[in-house]
Amino acid sequence: MAAATLLAERGHQVTLFDAAADVGGQFNLARKIPGKEEFAETLRYFRNRLNELKVDLQFKRHVSADDLKGYAHVVLATGIVPRTPAIDGIHHPKVTSYIDLIEGRKQAGKRVAIIGAGGIGFDVAELLSHANPHSDDPASPVNLEAYQKEWGIDVQYGDVRGGLTAPQMPAAVREIWLLQRKTGKLGEGLARTTGWARRLLLQKRDVHMLGGVEYRKIDDAGLHIAIDGKDQLLDVDTVVICAGQDPRRELVQGLAALGIAYTLVGGADVAAELDAKRAIAQATEVALEL
Repeated sequence: MAAATLLAERGHQVTLFDAAADVGGQFNLARKIPGKEEFAETLRYFRNRLNELKVDLQFKRHVSADDLKGYAHVVLATGIVPRTPAIDGIHHPKVTSYIDLIEGRKQAGKRVAIIGAGGIGFDVAELLSHANPHSDDPASPVNLEAYQKEWGIDVQYGDVRGGLTAPQMPAAVREIWLLQRKTGKLGEGLARTTGWARRLLLQKRDVHMLGGVEYRKIDDAGLHIAIDGKDQLLDVDTVVICAGQDPRRELVQGLAALGIAYTLVGGADVAAELDAKRAIAQATEVALEL
């Protein structure tokens, strides 16, 4: 979206292909997470600019390299493919991808294990532990009273100094385990200014956060793990896979064979720790150079 709008502003004739029915990619997942509803405003901005600039929008188009003959340059912003870890029983009915879960194609049970504690793992944990009604529509009114109670904010400035009061956490809707292979603090790669708040929120919601986990297998009994060599069984209904991403680059070989110039941007370039700011900046720089 960033590359297409800037290229069009600079006088290029631009076609934007997308296999989906609308723009947005991972933004359409992010905006469904409580607290990230404003991502929808970024999409609204880009939709308006793409239409104003008369970019040729080709939705529901899963293109091949042959379809791209005749273009002077191709910006590949094809995103990522979720990584599937090699765990015995990974295709068990209890297992779901984070994409299927967030988009509502799969429902989580009352006891959930999340494999992977990066940004997406934290997003899923926040979504599944959120007790209050939630809408991903930014126009919907925010339940401000529930937020204030959860964080102990006293807008009446009562007897306690600093506008604080005792937090009132809603009853947990699920028991959740957030797991990672690495030892050490979970969420270490989260943004410095907000990571501490996200960890604190999950702690307040009694999410179990475990590091140094070995994944043994998934079966009818649940998720079998080991920590420090000691076997454990997590009796869970749902196992959500948030175990990282790989770049989606299936077009690269065909483009190279046809001699079509291309540039990888965003997740198609670097899939680790998806970063919208980085992707938009990279695409902008590419557009300025063409």
